[in-house]
Amino acid sequence: MKTNARNLVVYSLEPWDEIWRRNQFLVSGLLRTDPSLRVLFVEPPADPLYELTNRRAPRTGTRLSEIVGVDGVGAGRLWRYQPTKWLPRVVGKSDLLTARAIRRVVGRLGFDDPILWANDPAAATLLARSGWRGLYDMTDDWVAATRTQRQHRRVREDEATLMRLCHTITVCSTGLAATKGQIRDVVLIQNAVDVTRFRQPTSRPSDLPAGLVALYAGTVHTDRFNVDLAVATARKLGAIDAKFVLVGPMLLSDSDQARIIDAGGVIAGGRRYEEIPAYLQHADVLLVPHVVDEFTDSLDPIKLYEYRAVGRPVVTTPVAGFREIDDPRVIVADPQSFPDAVVAQIAGTQKHGTPQVDDIPTWDDRVTQMADVLEHLSERRGI
Repeated sequence: MKTNARNLVVYSLEPWDEIWRRNQFLVSGLLRTDPSLRVLFVEPPADPLYELTNRRAPRTGTRLSEIVGVDGVGAGRLWRYQPTKWLPRVVGKSDLLTARAIRRVVGRLGFDDPILWANDPAAATLLARSGWRGLYDMTDDWVAATRTQRQHRRVREDEATLMRLCHTITVCSTGLAATKGQIRDVVLIQNAVDVTRFRQPTSRPSDLPAGLVALYAGTVHTDRFNVDLAVATARKLGAIDAKFVLVGPMLLSDSDQARIIDAGGVIAGGRRYEEIPAYLQHADVLLVPHVVDEFTDSLDPIKLYEYRAVGRPVVTTPVAGFREIDDPRVIVADPQSFPDAVVAQIAGTQKHGTPQVDDIPTWDDRVTQMADVLEHLSERRGI
């Protein structure tokens, strides 16, 4: 579906890199289906003062640059920009400076009356100062995340601003639809997977350990990932000569990483989106050792769709998405029984052929939904 929203500024929680997330799937799909669309992708600000404080080499943000050759999308319609956070947010002027820098870049690109797609609550100041039409695409309930009192207050205030000023609120999960829908109307657009890509047979990755493998794919962060459970599971698997492998960006502390390695776990690190299907296809069991709390109940894990697309057995804690799915290959276990459930599943697993499950939504479906939202927003120009 073609949208009249030709200029789009995406204020993202993550950079545009080789590890694809919801924003990249949706934006690339929108660019494919609407040849008139132009997008500025704003990455999280660089923070040289924070890096200096933590004894790391300071780095400023990257200048405006074009993203070319993205998933078949033509050049000249997609740019990235990373501002620099020169002051701590506690000072009070940091978000204003960031908003000014982004508006200057938007002016250089000649974007006329763009739509601001806010993925990060920190986009609130930019929306309030610019007067642009706003879309808040909520992928996490950051108000429910564990943060310091000051951080929690700031997130709560930013989200309230976006909820008040944005013309449309989209949410990725039924949990968010239930909680945020009590505040105002929301549009549910869940996550998905490129089923064809994930079912295309691949060779076993050369760095995947030989023998039985239980694998977790995704960002490893304490907001979601249960480190204690991972350690216990890695030890149980080691007793039967199986390996617990983590594939994805590693955001745990050095001490937590050391605990996992000492327990026999293997930290493979991040991999390009194109490489992920091979790791999933050649795992004996796929794992979701997630924390179960108010924050994770707000999620719609992309791995739910990717795991089901490859048809491998899954063992998961009772987190949102997985606990509701009706799939005999998905075993839901509480944290106490999780390690034993993984061992039992991996001991009895057999390789499957290409699965033929027809109820897995694709990113094409979600792109159509988001295009409808943007088309509606484009009609509000000047209102």
